[in-house]
Amino acid sequence: MSYQALYRVWRPQRFDEIVGQSIITRTLKNALITKQTSHAYLFTGPRGTGKTSAAKIFAKAVNCHYLKDGEPCNQCETCKAINEGSLNDVIEIDAASNNGVEEIRDIRDKAKYAPTQADYKVYIIDEVHMLSTGAFNALLKTLEEPPANVIFILATTEPHKIPATIISRTQKFDFKRIKPQDILERMEYILDQKKVEYDDKALKLIAKAAEGGMRDALSILDQAMSYGDNKITYENALLVTGSVTNELLTTYIEQVVNKDTKSALITIQKILDEGKDASRFIEDLTSYCQDILLYQQDPGIVEEMELGIIDDKFKKLSGQISDQEIYQIINELNDISNSLRYTAHPDVYLEVLTVKITHLDDAPKPKAAGTAAPQPAPQTTVTPQVTTEIQQLTQEVAKLKSELDTLKQAPTTETTTISTPEPAKPSVDAHTMDNHIELAKIYPILGKATRKQLNQFKEVWPDLMKALSVTQRAVMHVSSPVAASAGGVIVAFEYPFLYQKAQGDTDLKDALENNLDRIVGKAPQIVFVPENQWPDIRKEYLTNHKDKLKKAVSKNTENADPKVDSADDEPDNPTEGDPESQPVVKKAAEIFGTDILDIKDD
Repeated sequence: MSYQALYRVWRPQRFDEIVGQSIITRTLKNALITKQTSHAYLFTGPRGTGKTSAAKIFAKAVNCHYLKDGEPCNQCETCKAINEGSLNDVIEIDAASNNGVEEIRDIRDKAKYAPTQADYKVYIIDEVHMLSTGAFNALLKTLEEPPANVIFILATTEPHKIPATIISRTQKFDFKRIKPQDILERMEYILDQKKVEYDDKALKLIAKAAEGGMRDALSILDQAMSYGDNKITYENALLVTGSVTNELLTTYIEQVVNKDTKSALITIQKILDEGKDASRFIEDLTSYCQDILLYQQDPGIVEEMELGIIDDKFKKLSGQISDQEIYQIINELNDISNSLRYTAHPDVYLEVLTVKITHLDDAPKPKAAGTAAPQPAPQTTVTPQVTTEIQQLTQEVAKLKSELDTLKQAPTTETTTISTPEPAKPSVDAHTMDNHIELAKIYPILGKATRKQLNQFKEVWPDLMKALSVTQRAVMHVSSPVAASAGGVIVAFEYPFLYQKAQGDTDLKDALENNLDRIVGKAPQIVFVPENQWPDIRKEYLTNHKDKLKKAVSKNTENADPKVDSADDEPDNPTEGDPESQPVVKKAAEIFGTDILDIKDD
């Protein structure tokens, strides 16, 4: 027989062999033992985490007559036939190539017939999110009123593309990314069984490069075995994964911290000469900076994540670099990562990156909200000409201050407006904003937002942060709620790269909603936005919904108690005489508060 890939040979045949999904496997086994199986299941999660394997094992277990502790025997004729793929009553369908209405109608018609060999007819539909809208509608009725002895198992990597009507008719199981430690243990077991020599550091590198996918790890391991003639070495693992050694990353960051641009450029050239992929280097460097940031918060969690690959140089470096410098470096890495996708000259971008991050002190550093720490001035040689110019500028500033104080103190009979010219800001509409910003979720929240709800969330925000894990707090510590309604809260991030990281972290959103449910008794929808784009979003909302806001305020005014003293209703703001802008300003104050409004006449 021809050679088979490791992930095919070592595919799990029992629930206990599925790595890193103990909660799911225990639930499924208990359902089989108590005979409380459902007619439809939905398995979601990243690639290579065991979704299809779990579906096949479940198909065996539900039809096995010799079930023991919820596990199939793998010895009876039914189990063997399913393992070989020859049982007609277990049908595996690839929805990517069978996504039309006709294919699903065919399934629906055949599902009506009783199974021929097994007790249950099991349909496993992989990548179910690829089905068309018509195909989902054709499947919906069958899921709602399924025939007897028929079970549907749907598997997908993108559950957000599946209609809610389908999800509500299934039992949903979320497969998580597998921990590097679990991947490492499984690879060690397989290599011990095959009696293959291996280097511990090589397996740890592969486990990290797999990014939570067992199948990816075994594919890389297979490639490393072929390259090294059935011997796994650290050098081979580096070549196969395209990764850069920790020593080289540490050297590069040390040179960046020490502002040694020349040496850092030599290191970059060395990395490129070794044939390393530029995008992979940026990913490794970003991960390295993340490890430093987390190590400063909790060393234990990084040692667990990196499987103990933490040396003295790394520990020393984490004490030399500040978190502000890390934020700036990661921002630059994020920009370069986007640019590398469309260039044929990655060496140019890496060299530009190196020069920029070795001169970060020359640019203003990002500062925490509410602080205005002065930046150290760059050291320059002060010539007599420069001294003269400074004196002239100082005199002009003093003169302007004096004139301004005079105008403020002088009594006037007419309203005098002193306007300071501001640089024109381009109008930003919803279409030109970041495509990742979920305006469809933000606007409904703003439509019902109140200052009272926002204050409530701000009060419980510190308690919410304490309830998160260390990794989640590291992402959320520069965030704060900026608007809220009864059903949702908008959270702004000071740094765009942390916003992007939080936006793609479903576990983080689940943790926030669950802990809010525990703290305030409700689980509002949470929407993230970058802080630098929040003023534009707010302005666009007020501009686009001006008429609606006027009507809302007018309605509130009509329903108000007429006995209330009118003097109490007078607004204390510069636009109280403007009947057009006043209702909008009132509503904006209700949503965002008067302390953050910047009211200007158009």
